[in-house]
Amino acid sequence: MMTEKEETIEAGESHDTVLTAEKSGRTSLLDSGEDFEMLDEDDIDDDPPPLEDAGGGKQSKRDESGKTKANTDTDTPEVSMEEWLDVLGNDQLKKKVVEAGKGRDSRPQQGQNVKIHVKTSLTDGTLLEEQPELSFTLGDGDVIQALDLTVQLMEMEEKALVQAGAKYAYGALGSIDPEIPPNAELILEVKLLEATDAPDLELLSPVKRIALAGQKRERGNTHYQHGAYAFAVNSYSIALQITESSSKVDITPEEEKELMDVKVKCLNNMAASQLKLDHYDAALKSCVSALAHQPENIKALFRMGKVLALQGEYAEAIRTLRKALKLEPSNKTIHAELSKLVKRHSEQKGAEQAMYKKMLGNPASGSSSTQKHKAKSSWGLSWKWLFGATAVAIGGIALSVVIAARN
Repeated sequence: MMTEKEETIEAGESHDTVLTAEKSGRTSLLDSGEDFEMLDEDDIDDDPPPLEDAGGGKQSKRDESGKTKANTDTDTPEVSMEEWLDVLGNDQLKKKVVEAGKGRDSRPQQGQNVKIHVKTSLTDGTLLEEQPELSFTLGDGDVIQALDLTVQLMEMEEKALVQAGAKYAYGALGSIDPEIPPNAELILEVKLLEATDAPDLELLSPVKRIALAGQKRERGNTHYQHGAYAFAVNSYSIALQITESSSKVDITPEEEKELMDVKVKCLNNMAASQLKLDHYDAALKSCVSALAHQPENIKALFRMGKVLALQGEYAEAIRTLRKALKLEPSNKTIHAELSKLVKRHSEQKGAEQAMYKKMLGNPASGSSSTQKHKAKSSWGLSWKWLFGATAVAIGGIALSVVIAARN
């Protein structure tokens, strides 16, 4: 399988770099670019608590000497620029304003496209990366959670420092590009430059739609790699909405096919994430949808077989995997899964037969005993019939003699 290349929406627009299979070197016939074997990450918070709007709005004013003065408005208490705001209340994500913005009304809204200038450093001051114009959709999970959660609290042209624990940054795995060590706590210097409404998908050119859907899918892959499967499902869902949206712009057959390929990849990856979350019915539905568009898609057939097996539908799972193996006979992964499944199915059938024998009390020996009893009964019945017939015959002869004597 070919490794997916990173795509961008607009020329000159930068976005959060994803960890592709090409960079990590983890590729296989089934798993390249879409499937990932993950390390367990017990401390991943897939569904962070809702964001509390606690301060960070109107900022304190500065006098002519540049010193900070506290705002005396008791109706709207303000956060001093020197004060850290504990965003989630768990001491893992903090924000501090260093330059005031244009007021609370200038804050961006979820779903808007924002542009920020961000410097990423370790807590010891080591600069890891600087992005002068990082663009992303707020709330879509396009960037690390630390940025997604704090930028929506910023005002236009505000500059802030963000202190992010590893779970809201790059987690236990770290990152290859940018090079972030595992379990790293980060300091982010962020300035909000711009916030605009997201483009109308119906008016978006096919090329940009394909690129946008691909970007969301790649972000889902990054979430999957870090064990954040719920976030991965969310990214894949957004990508699917982009591929399925109606369009008022003409699209060529080649572009339509490319858009369909992205859609099927998203469905495949979503099924993989749903499997990790033990959402088997949802995973099966994703596989069925993928196969509706591409009936001979190897990955969809493979995952469908795994889902059916986990649901205990061994016979149907075996048929599905055999179909996949027929399409790609040299695939060792399918061979191994099919062999394991056939063995498990055989063991299940043996266990069921043993249980039936136990419930019926050895039906084989019982059947033999019944046959012997029937044979014995039949033999006894034959003798009784013979004796009865003989007695009737003798009685008839005797009666004939008596009648003759009287005459």
